[in-house]
Amino acid sequence: MFLKGKTALITGSTSGIGLAYAQALAAEGANVVINGFGDADEIEKERAGLAAKSGAEAIYINTDLTTAQGCEELMQGAFDKFGAVDILINNAGMQHVAPIEDFPPEKWDKIIALNLSSSFHTCRLAVPKMKEKGWGRIIMTASAHSLTASPYKAAYVSAKHALAGLTKTIALELAQENITANCISPGYVWTPLVENQIPDTMKARNMTREQVINEVMLEREPTKKFSQPEDLGALAVFLCRDVAANITGTNISCDGGWTAQ
Repeated sequence: MFLKGKTALITGSTSGIGLAYAQALAAEGANVVINGFGDADEIEKERAGLAAKSGAEAIYINTDLTTAQGCEELMQGAFDKFGAVDILINNAGMQHVAPIEDFPPEKWDKIIALNLSSSFHTCRLAVPKMKEKGWGRIIMTASAHSLTASPYKAAYVSAKHALAGLTKTIALELAQENITANCISPGYVWTPLVENQIPDTMKARNMTREQVINEVMLEREPTKKFSQPEDLGALAVFLCRDVAANITGTNISCDGGWTAQ
């Protein structure tokens, strides 16, 4: 448990990829702060499970990360409890699909706020305390869409490209502070959110389940395999190890070869 005594905060972590990050870091002894939406009883179950797994503490803080104030409240809650955040994973995000001429401006604003601006706010607040402690790890969940694009995803693609740039900038600023900043960029990850999209897509496109998976979701992934949330959790743990101290400013793809094309 090499993270014993350290605190990890993961945004958007009550399910899916974010929860997998939290579970992987808790398994290495970290205190964990989770954040996000969902059923209160289910969230409490996951929180208790994280505490049991880590042998440390796990807390849940829910704030509106589309606002600077909400980001500040999240970080202050973590600071009040643990004093600092040693590992910050910006994972919260949302999506909307529409042609550019029909893209609702309010959707653009909300996606940019959650997928990009919230990461700026959490980083600006976490970094001073990381500097004081002389150690830190910042990880962004970017996307294959931080390196390539798809039609009808103007806000999402813009936010993810910008997130990759923000990560590089932070990495350069902190290069001599023993604080690293990296992106993890998955393609399709097998989560309940993705699985629940299949029936609607089957109906909309008049396809079988297998066709939706292979011809829509995995069309651009040569391996024809979904990544698993646990894969990304393991990668985050590796980036927290001392052997990864010189890995910074990188964008690490976990996308079945999508962006190799």
